[in-house]
Amino acid sequence: MSVIVNKVRKGFFLDSVALMRISRMVAGCSAVEEAALMMGTSANKEIMSAAGLLNEVGEAAAGGDLVLGVRAKEYEAASAALEVATEFLAGPQTASDVGTIWRPKSLRTGSSLLKDANLALISVPGDFAAAEARKALMCGLNVMVFSDNVAIEEERALKEEARARGLLLMGPDCGTAIIAGVPLGFANEVPRGDIAILGASGTGMQEISSLIARSGKGISHGIGVGGRDLSSDVGAISTFAALDLLDADDSTRHIVVVSKPPSTDVSQLLLKRVSKSKKEFTLCLLGEKSVDVPGNALLVDTLKAAAVSASGDSNLLSWDPAAVAKPLGARRNGVLGLFSGGTLAAEAQYILMAAGETVASNAQIPGTLALGAAGDVHAIIDLGSDEFTRGRPHPMIDPMVRDMQLREALGGDRVGIILLDIVIGHGAHADPASPVVEAIKAAETEHPLVIASVTGTDNDPQSSSAQEAKLAAAGVLVAPSNADAVGLALACLRSVG
Repeated sequence: MSVIVNKVRKGFFLDSVALMRISRMVAGCSAVEEAALMMGTSANKEIMSAAGLLNEVGEAAAGGDLVLGVRAKEYEAASAALEVATEFLAGPQTASDVGTIWRPKSLRTGSSLLKDANLALISVPGDFAAAEARKALMCGLNVMVFSDNVAIEEERALKEEARARGLLLMGPDCGTAIIAGVPLGFANEVPRGDIAILGASGTGMQEISSLIARSGKGISHGIGVGGRDLSSDVGAISTFAALDLLDADDSTRHIVVVSKPPSTDVSQLLLKRVSKSKKEFTLCLLGEKSVDVPGNALLVDTLKAAAVSASGDSNLLSWDPAAVAKPLGARRNGVLGLFSGGTLAAEAQYILMAAGETVASNAQIPGTLALGAAGDVHAIIDLGSDEFTRGRPHPMIDPMVRDMQLREALGGDRVGIILLDIVIGHGAHADPASPVVEAIKAAETEHPLVIASVTGTDNDPQSSSAQEAKLAAAGVLVAPSNADAVGLALACLRSVG
């Protein structure tokens, strides 16, 4: 029978990304079944309880406390793992921490020391994010809220306050931004240029900016507004504030707006606002085909098409999926998409459906692994959604979330094609291609065809070309964009041989 051991650090805060990384290290200890380090908010304690990682010690933690939870086969193993976690917490978390003697403990103190600072990045548990964001606004700072789980009423109130103060609030759940060439959150190393990206989509911004970089062009700014900004409840407050800033920015020539389709009322307001701008626009509202755009804008249906429109580089269109397609032979079963990027998953689903294919998404999929059936149903899974990441790091940080599903699909005979996204850049796993390669090596000789694309650039720490080379050496068909990868999957499904 498994043993659950908890330890509580009173009043101890550490960034959620660092906590996730420590969690995975502790989970790798001998005889440990699962581990998590999370702030003691009600929502987090529910997650830990559901994962079988909470006992009465952790249940008593307050929102500002850190809860360490370990489930192991024996008490001694759990206790030893907790000691490992405690050692990690006691040491410096990054190279920049070494030698640091003192840090300010409040936003007000920090902003008073850095008088030229004009942006605060908030990455605390959602229960505390709104309060910290409001403090930053009161200090006269623009705000990027990386945190999620902020109530939508709080989001609107924060954005209204930012608007009243003449400031920009990005997020909540803003994972990606590039401000004056500086990548923030999950972002890529791209050159400076005259194209701005305004997005309610993190991986959508990453894909477009990386493809623009491949064309030899660059990004002036990438402004994330959070996935709910274009909803009726929020009313595109941050989108319009960002458009005002970009309109006034002489370094920006072209603006790309990327999002899932806005609500009808917000869509009309957005198009009206775009029509008043002197800039050129590309609108990539994934799945939207019915709106009439103004004369200074072009509506496109894929992230790749957005990059082509903004950069003017038609060479991005030169890759032909049919030229590299492989027939599936006896494997006529469907496509299984295992995605770490929510927007990339949505794009894959839209492209398949536009081609007349039947596609199931997360909400229609029972259990953890969905498999195409009889070649006429495909499944696209966003593994970064809440049902897969509760108590676990996001798959862009730790591919373990996808690894189990990938290995199961490779070992079975119900899938014809496995479709993957490999997202690199700052904040992402140091080598996300290697777990894919290891899973393929562990599979039987006859396994589903694997198709992947890499979102990123050669200037990223992981190097896109290095990741592509590893995948290709393992027999993966590597496409230059997510849209191309889906197109290749379709070409393979329809090839004869």
